[in-house]
Amino acid sequence: MRRGLGVSLAIVVTLAVGSLAATLIGGHTPKLGLDLQGGLSVVLQPTHTVNAGVLKQAEGIIRNRVDALGVAEPDIHIEGSSIIVALPGVKNRQRALSLVGQTAELRFRPVLGALPAFDASPPSTTTTTAAPPTSAPPTPTTTPAQIPTTNREGNTKDATVVLPVAKETGRLQLGPSEMDGRAIKTARANFNPTAGQWTVDFTTTGAGSKLLSALSQKYTGKQVAIELDGQVKSAPQFREAITNGQGQISGSFSEKEAKDLALVLRYGSLPVDLKRATTQEVSATLGKDSLRAGLLAGLIGLGLVLLYMILYYRALGIVVLFGLLVSGMLMYSIVTFLGTSSGLALSLAGATGVIVSVGVTVDSYVVYFERLKDEIRSGKTIRSSVDRGFSRAYRTIIAADLVSLIGAVLLYFLAVGSVRGFAFFLGLSTVLDMGIAYFFTRPMVVLLGRNRLFTEARFFGVARGLAAAPAGGPS
Repeated sequence: MRRGLGVSLAIVVTLAVGSLAATLIGGHTPKLGLDLQGGLSVVLQPTHTVNAGVLKQAEGIIRNRVDALGVAEPDIHIEGSSIIVALPGVKNRQRALSLVGQTAELRFRPVLGALPAFDASPPSTTTTTAAPPTSAPPTPTTTPAQIPTTNREGNTKDATVVLPVAKETGRLQLGPSEMDGRAIKTARANFNPTAGQWTVDFTTTGAGSKLLSALSQKYTGKQVAIELDGQVKSAPQFREAITNGQGQISGSFSEKEAKDLALVLRYGSLPVDLKRATTQEVSATLGKDSLRAGLLAGLIGLGLVLLYMILYYRALGIVVLFGLLVSGMLMYSIVTFLGTSSGLALSLAGATGVIVSVGVTVDSYVVYFERLKDEIRSGKTIRSSVDRGFSRAYRTIIAADLVSLIGAVLLYFLAVGSVRGFAFFLGLSTVLDMGIAYFFTRPMVVLLGRNRLFTEARFFGVARGLAAAPAGGPS
């Protein structure tokens, strides 16, 4: 029995210390949110009423733009009919503002030629023309030095542009747009069991049918790129003229790629005009001050709690101290890992959730220790009470933690913005509390309760903390 308790205690401590050491040695730290790191917060609203699908597509487009800016851990979400964009640590704020609110439009452009991935080296003075793609579209007559390496600001529908291909490293030189997304009526991803591949079937509007017919006749056997927001989503080849307003795009699509392309065709046909309702700049100084104040408040509160627990429960208060240290090491490691792997950002609301969870954790210790007192008052010894008392107290701990966990889960899924951060960290701390209570607190208290050095010490003995006789008594 004692060996099993020692193994449990050793595993938890090793896991906590090891994970923290690995985190620190790797040079990793938690990702900070906008209110702690500083940055830019923008609220975007459509100029006219749009459906949820269009708003969701606009959110995805903005997310792609922000990713292109290189902003770490952005928070982009929909609240009602608005899109909230939080950009922590953004450096070029004017460029960020110009990109996040720029109107997107789906365009169909003829492919003039293929180019390799962008090369930052100085352009060559040779006149070698760009290599055409395998579908052999018309070879461009301009040299690589003359081909514009356009950005989104210069990407107009009448321009000849060079744009990157989604999920690929190459670029395509494209001619002026000859049809836009308003020509598309519906689009759906379907699986063709005969060919064993995914396809995208689409239909056009009345006016769009004429445009598609003219476009397909003009470029039969050639590629036409589907461009959205400065990126080529697909570049299918017209096998024949389409005169009935119904077309199919086939290729080596995965299910997700086919559905994403259908989504682009379906919702990219409705350009969303967004206006900046509010723009707020959060300074890094304010963020650091907030973090400093939050940490100071948390440390002062934690210190007072630990002082009280040690004075009231004596040696058992030391158990609380070590339990909180183990919990803190695990929490720091988990938050850092999630920030690195999944983009989890620690905001001031999240830090508040962690601080509040300290009260939940301390409550678990109080429940256990008070249960031990009840066992001892009934005439039992410390040695016989520690294990039985935990079994009864743990049911209460689980019930209390489940209430906190249910509240955190509901708050996370029903709330938005920083409130979700508070709920997530509160829930994470509550789950840790249940594990620490069983695998750390229980074995440590049981082992202390069987050691006379700790139970009978004059000032800080467990017996004095539980108001029990130092030795003897019925079992």
